[in-house]
Amino acid sequence: MRPNPTLRRKKNSRSFAGPALLIIIAAFGAWFWLKREIDTPHEHSAAKKIVTIEPGSNTASIIARLYDEGVLEHEWPTRLWLRLFSGNQRFKAGDYEFKSPVSPRQVINQLIKGSVATRQFTIPEGYNQFDIARLLAELKGMKQPAPARSESLLALLKNTALIDDLDPQATTLEGYLFPDTYEYTASTTREKLVEVMVKRFREVYEPEMQSRAEEMGMKTRQVVTLASLIEKEARVDSERELISQVFHRRQKMGMQLACDPTVIYAALLAGNYRGKIYQSDLDRDSPYNTYKRAGLPPGPIASPGKRSLQAALNPAATDYLYFVVDATKNDGSHKFSTSSSDHVQAVKVLRQSEREQRALR
Repeated sequence: MRPNPTLRRKKNSRSFAGPALLIIIAAFGAWFWLKREIDTPHEHSAAKKIVTIEPGSNTASIIARLYDEGVLEHEWPTRLWLRLFSGNQRFKAGDYEFKSPVSPRQVINQLIKGSVATRQFTIPEGYNQFDIARLLAELKGMKQPAPARSESLLALLKNTALIDDLDPQATTLEGYLFPDTYEYTASTTREKLVEVMVKRFREVYEPEMQSRAEEMGMKTRQVVTLASLIEKEARVDSERELISQVFHRRQKMGMQLACDPTVIYAALLAGNYRGKIYQSDLDRDSPYNTYKRAGLPPGPIASPGKRSLQAALNPAATDYLYFVVDATKNDGSHKFSTSSSDHVQAVKVLRQSEREQRALR
């Protein structure tokens, strides 16, 4: 009697269905296990730790590095996930800070997006090279240690090759380190930050300003120097053009600018600034002492912002020759005068107000 071929096919189907089902169940189980491993935060992952991924690093070395640093709890599940599901996506180099707890998927996404850890610092308008050197020394989270002596940082601010085309006479970068907020990472060097500050100045000192300077017969160094004086004197934004006009007019008349911030800067250069201006400071024989020398000082005394650069090139149309802090107000604004007698009276009012304030302390 011949075997029934239909019965044989049914029997073979049952014999294959069992192993296939087991394979499917095992595959689903492995999938869910791997997904859980990838999505579960590592409770003991390194917290607030900066890990630098160097350019050219391959995926395997990056995963190994993250495991060694304690960011990943296990190495091979992440490798397997990337092999199966990452496609052509690549990790980006940079300095990364991973939160804790963090899952492998979050780590992967952060590396693919290139979400590097950045910090910020701000150079306020009116900061001089000494202020900026101190600020650079105080930056946190950099791999490059700060020099032990401030002179080393000031040396960075003497890289005048960065502005040779703008100011061939420059002996430092004073005035060209643009005041702004900057970002940096752990691998950023202070030298690079100085380059970025100068680059930002170039962006702000746009062709229109340069053309205006040429119209006025001013070199870039003269514009930046005048703008730095305006920056140090102005406390009310609307007065910048008025202060600019006073300085422009005094220069044309051959008068001393009599700008207190230049006296302070001369004292700083001499290493002898004592927190306020003394008679000995006013008597100092320095090219920066605009009480003793006519015209602009030999170079900028601080970093001017855009508004002060604009004001230097666009003085107001007035006849003012003097200004002093307005004692009748409390906002840092000035009393402007066209005559010396009016100015002397404004100074008397200010001195009287100062004496009254001291008496109340």
